[in-house]
Amino acid sequence: MLHQFRALAVAATMVAVSLPLAACSDEAKLTIHSANGEHTFNIEVVDTAESRAQGLMYRQELAPDAGMLFDFLDDREVSFWMRNTFIPLDMIFITGEGVVKNIHVNARPHDPTGIPSDGPVQFVLEIPGGRSVELGIEAGDTVTHPRIEASK
Repeated sequence: MLHQFRALAVAATMVAVSLPLAACSDEAKLTIHSANGEHTFNIEVVDTAESRAQGLMYRQELAPDAGMLFDFLDDREVSFWMRNTFIPLDMIFITGEGVVKNIHVNARPHDPTGIPSDGPVQFVLEIPGGRSVELGIEAGDTVTHPRIEASK
């Protein structure tokens, strides 16, 4: 009985300690700061080889304010393709400091052609095709997200 009580107390303590940390680090929101305002997206973060390989493949839709942030954990040159991807996407290549390096607009569904970063980046944000143009997002804009702040 005492052993069960201790296990329960340890579990309760771990939950109590982790709740404030989770509240401070909302990885589901990312903001791009451009010349015409701030643009916030509801995102999923992928940061393992397996989750990055899957990406947005097989998805049939993506809300206008939704996206996926690929975290490569350090700056490197990367390349994407659209194999098994059913929706057009904009790919926003972002340095570890949170600066938009380059943007590929309206990547074509199912296209196996490589889409490279323009130099080393740590992050790539995929959003619905054409949204970066609609919102006026350009190279040189800045991005805030807890992972970007942590990598600076």
